[in-house]
Amino acid sequence: MTTPVCTSASTAAAPAGQTLAHARRRTSGGTPTYPSFTSYVRARQPVLLRTARSLTANPSDAEDLLQTALAKTYVAWERIEDQRALDGYVRRALLNTRTSQWRKRRVDEFACDELPELEPVPGDDDPAERQALHDAMWRAVVKLPARQRAMVVLRYYEDLSEAQTAEVLGVSVGTVKSAVSRALGKLREDPELVLAR
Repeated sequence: MTTPVCTSASTAAAPAGQTLAHARRRTSGGTPTYPSFTSYVRARQPVLLRTARSLTANPSDAEDLLQTALAKTYVAWERIEDQRALDGYVRRALLNTRTSQWRKRRVDEFACDELPELEPVPGDDDPAERQALHDAMWRAVVKLPARQRAMVVLRYYEDLSEAQTAEVLGVSVGTVKSAVSRALGKLREDPELVLAR
């Protein structure tokens, strides 16, 4: 079951210079609503959903993961002072939530031997080879330890810089460099990727 985080909020953004505390309203039930939160979700949802999909193998799980992260962001909305850091806050919530899920549901989730094939895009050069390489790469990324996988996803799937990745994960740039280097070494040695090249 999903919690409707932004369905009752107005779509209008808060006027410039207005603080978050003044930008909230109370619904008839007494729950605060934030028009600025609604605007943020509408503007950034596609990008954040792409991040969530990079962290999970199932599109439905990605939607649930994003919904949970947005619910956590909504609860903390008044405490987030720097609006420029919202994407980083939500990404951090996505990573923390996914890490908790890995720990709790490790026994319940099983990787399958074959990923379903996507429909070929018309006009592409040899979509079967491209799909095979994509599938092999994703299976190799899934085998990485959780921390290395998160760094690879942020660096190469989300195209964040080393500094941005370090900031999102709360580690040093050197930690990101060394972990990504080790992860790339493992990917280069993955037998499935060697065969796919």
